[in-house]
Amino acid sequence: MSRTARHRTRLRLGLTATALLTATALVPAPAHAEDTADYTITVDPDAEGAEIDDTMYGVFFEDINRAADGGLYAELVQNRSFEYSTADNGSYTPLTSWSVGGAAEVVNDSGRLNERNRNYLSLGAGSSVTNSGYNTGVRVEEGERYDFSVWARAETATTLTVTLKDAAGELAKARKVAVEGGWAKYETTFKASRTSNRGRLAVATTEAAALDMVSLFPRDTYKNQPNGLREDLAEKIAALKPGFVRFPGGCLVNTGSMEDYSEASGWQRKRSYQWKDTVGPVEERATNANFWGYNQSYGLGYYEYFRFAEDIGAMPLPVVPALVTGCGQNRATDDEALLKRHIQDTLDLIEFANGPATSTWGKVRAEMGHRKPFGLTHIAVGNEENLPREFFARFQRFRAAIEAEHPDITVISNSGPDDSGTTFDTAWQLNREGGVDMVDEHYYNSPQWFLQNNDRYDSYDRNGPKVFLGEYASQGNAWKNGLAEAAFMTGLERNADIVKLASYAPLLANEDYVQWSPDMIWFNNHASWGSANYEVQKLFMTNTGDRVVPSEASTTPDVSGPLTGAVGLSTWATSAAYDDVRVTAADGTTLLTDDFSGDTSKWTHQGGGSWSVQDGQYVQTDEAAENTLVTAGDPAWHDYDLHVKATKKAGKEGFLVAFGVKDTGNYYWWNLGGWNNTQTAVEQASDGGKSTLISKAGSIETGRAYDIDVKVRGRQVTLSLDGQEWGSFTDDKPAEPFRQVVTEDARTGDLIVKVVNAQPSEARTAIDLGGARVSSKARVTTLAADADAVNTETDAPVTPVTSTFRGVDSKFTYTFPAHSVTFLRIKQR
Repeated sequence: MSRTARHRTRLRLGLTATALLTATALVPAPAHAEDTADYTITVDPDAEGAEIDDTMYGVFFEDINRAADGGLYAELVQNRSFEYSTADNGSYTPLTSWSVGGAAEVVNDSGRLNERNRNYLSLGAGSSVTNSGYNTGVRVEEGERYDFSVWARAETATTLTVTLKDAAGELAKARKVAVEGGWAKYETTFKASRTSNRGRLAVATTEAAALDMVSLFPRDTYKNQPNGLREDLAEKIAALKPGFVRFPGGCLVNTGSMEDYSEASGWQRKRSYQWKDTVGPVEERATNANFWGYNQSYGLGYYEYFRFAEDIGAMPLPVVPALVTGCGQNRATDDEALLKRHIQDTLDLIEFANGPATSTWGKVRAEMGHRKPFGLTHIAVGNEENLPREFFARFQRFRAAIEAEHPDITVISNSGPDDSGTTFDTAWQLNREGGVDMVDEHYYNSPQWFLQNNDRYDSYDRNGPKVFLGEYASQGNAWKNGLAEAAFMTGLERNADIVKLASYAPLLANEDYVQWSPDMIWFNNHASWGSANYEVQKLFMTNTGDRVVPSEASTTPDVSGPLTGAVGLSTWATSAAYDDVRVTAADGTTLLTDDFSGDTSKWTHQGGGSWSVQDGQYVQTDEAAENTLVTAGDPAWHDYDLHVKATKKAGKEGFLVAFGVKDTGNYYWWNLGGWNNTQTAVEQASDGGKSTLISKAGSIETGRAYDIDVKVRGRQVTLSLDGQEWGSFTDDKPAEPFRQVVTEDARTGDLIVKVVNAQPSEARTAIDLGGARVSSKARVTTLAADADAVNTETDAPVTPVTSTFRGVDSKFTYTFPAHSVTFLRIKQR
């Protein structure tokens, strides 16, 4: 998962005011019908459409939002190996999630379990430690079994008493474990006597003992695999029937040190995700800081990812570091020996996945329990690198080495962290010129962007690289977000000859440990639920079809007028001063002027920060505050010129000049020196969710006064910096709320008519199947809800409803509900 970390924060903060795009903002009900719109869909069953691969839709797993430890990985003990560190999170200690009764100390010395498991617990005679698990505690269910294990040593024979309790008392009968001698693994089993979400696991000793790898697993894991996965989460993922699993990242892959975990590297604790750290016995796997602000134990590692992909019938798609960091770090590693080591590691990974059990790394796989190769066919190098030329030079080295030994492996490149802009364009140019097979695109945009860009891939070069849409989402978990994504997915399917793979992101979020939202599946320690977005993904993934049947549909009349709105000033993690604000109508009339020689009564403070008039300038002084927006003027203004003088005083970025401001969630702003003062862009906020309209590399100098001019005419905007035109755009692309695609299921012969109606009125639609001979009835699956509906643990307003429609013919009429996604499966005779 990537983008720059701070830009992700910006996206998250943009969602707080309101859930995203309201369908009423897309298009009003047509004048001729108050609550019903008329459309046509014409299908050409004899025309040749794109073939759709079985692997088109998949999932992307990254350990974000506690998706692994405390999530899919079924371990119930948090910090089981006492490895938590301030390197993971500033608030952590080696005893985080543990409470101590008596004498206990975490030790890092030669008495440890093994070299890669650096810490262990020294527990004094008569002392105990208690673990609080995740969320509200250790979750146990009445009648279920839980397997406890611990690595321990004791010079004097001792008895460990292991208990499971909550505030109300015992949750299972206590167990006693006799320990004597050097390090050894001890095991016992509990049977829960009642259900609790607030359990605590305690270990007490009669004599001094050393403990490590204190573990409690539910007996029932997904497919009953050892070191297994939490059943309900794995089942929800499996129910999607994904064609592939992309793993392990994301920012985990392309951030931190590229060194290994060894004495030679100083036991680096902030490393990129490197697969060799994550295989072999769990007690010998390295620990690492997680980019998202916590520890990752690597109990869920590469072997478990491969095994899970196999268990759910999906293609494994690992991502390896390219030695160019992203996610705001943006550094290229210039170390030839290190580059060669990572290239060899990638070749070793392919051997681990595909090699015979007699090969060096195939033997490791076999010893872990899987003699048969996993059948790896695709591998991605790098993730959203912001330095496209440095990345591509290293990518070519990886690709050449892989193709030399494994010419059947597809090596995937990427195009950076956004859907457009300088990095994107440069990356795509390099990928095309380099003859890359497949390019990984990522973008997180507003629902409006997804409704506007259904045709994104219509114009892609059919002879160029294929597209892997590895990460996308519309910045919200409301039903309107699911609708926008569904509308966009009809365009992905129509272009299945270009878009070969696609996965929503992120996949999982523990509701008590959220770093990123929205997410597909939410959970806590006792329940899980699919979001509205999950229901959309599931409907498409389980009804994909094998080929596109060409079809056309009428569209909604475009009723957009000129770009309207007030003006604004803002900062992001920066102190800045503004002066000489002038807004002039196209006819020369002055709409606003302010030289800040008086008060600030013309301005309304909408965001954070600290604004005041200082020396005839309007100054925002809080260098930590984000989105400090102040606005002035009339939301009905249109066709005007905005001038402002801006000076950066201190901080990480530049300044933000807003126009077309309707309210705090709907506006445009010119973001000068954003993304840690590396880019300048125009962003559009639509009900809080942002999309980038135009972007260029650039930075802002501290202490220099800049003249900024924005010219708005109709829906065209021209931007000038210090008297020189910087760029322009026209925002006139309709956010079409009515989208469709038709596919054919080769196995059943069904035509699958997929229709998205993202507006608040019904869509009465005349459907012409082009003379196809069909059954008179269709199996209908409908998702429909209020635009703002959100699925939660206790309420699921977005749930599929199945029915039978008996009026099918070669030509028939169907009325699609407001705010709906509808699939009609029609049998052909």
